[in-house]
Amino acid sequence: MDILINVVLPLSLAIIMLSLGVGLTLQDFTRVAKYPRAFGLGALCQVVLVPAAAWAVATVFGLSGELAVGLMILSFCPGGVTSNMVSKFARGDVALSVTLTAVVSLLSILTVPIFTAIAVRHFMGDAAPDVSVATLAMAMFLITTLPVALGLLLRHGAPAMALRIEPGLSALAALLFVLIVLAALAGNWSLFAENLASLGPALISFNVVLMLLGLGIAGAAGLAWRTRKTISIEVGIQNATLGITLAALISGQTSGFSAYALPSAVYGITMYLVALPFVLWFRKR
Repeated sequence: MDILINVVLPLSLAIIMLSLGVGLTLQDFTRVAKYPRAFGLGALCQVVLVPAAAWAVATVFGLSGELAVGLMILSFCPGGVTSNMVSKFARGDVALSVTLTAVVSLLSILTVPIFTAIAVRHFMGDAAPDVSVATLAMAMFLITTLPVALGLLLRHGAPAMALRIEPGLSALAALLFVLIVLAALAGNWSLFAENLASLGPALISFNVVLMLLGLGIAGAAGLAWRTRKTISIEVGIQNATLGITLAALISGQTSGFSAYALPSAVYGITMYLVALPFVLWFRKR
């Protein structure tokens, strides 16, 4: 289990982020200037709306300290890599989805450590573990920013090779995601069973509220329907693997998954179940 937490987990996340980077081009970043309103609103929803909704849900459902912190950690994470595939299936703006996922993932090296330290102090009080913002930022750089940058460099410097390995890398990333989520659930099964009655409804409500708010806010801003669908999906599909990894870093546990990881593990499954009816509706319009 020590090897799983200390080696396999961060390495798996790095591979998942590398798969994101390999699929990127420089145009995915210049698109920010081309569509500033759509990108700005999407990024604002991801960085501000999602944590605010998580804070409200944790309070309303009375989640305990570790579970509340775990939910907040999940909310600080950028959109999941799979959000791009979900947007494509929903006939959304895939280019915008890719740009939002990429840019917010890179920004998370700054936002996640600071927001996490604040959430831990608020929900844990005197029982809060020591959270070093600098250490967390360095870890974020090594397991998220650096792999994305390496993937982007590979795509730019050796595009033929990048295109050749991208399908296999994406498949490996999807497999690793499933294995990490299942391992985190198995490692906290007793805690999961004890808190299912409160955690399940809390996470499902959180997901539904996010997707509806994303859709509504984008609509109020007068954005196109394809853009609204994309922002809704982007805020609803989170990088649960990063949430599980951050939970391990914060808890300091070297054996077994901590309770902080449970919300991300459960959400990693339920977010697709919640998104499915939205996506089927989106496809018809």
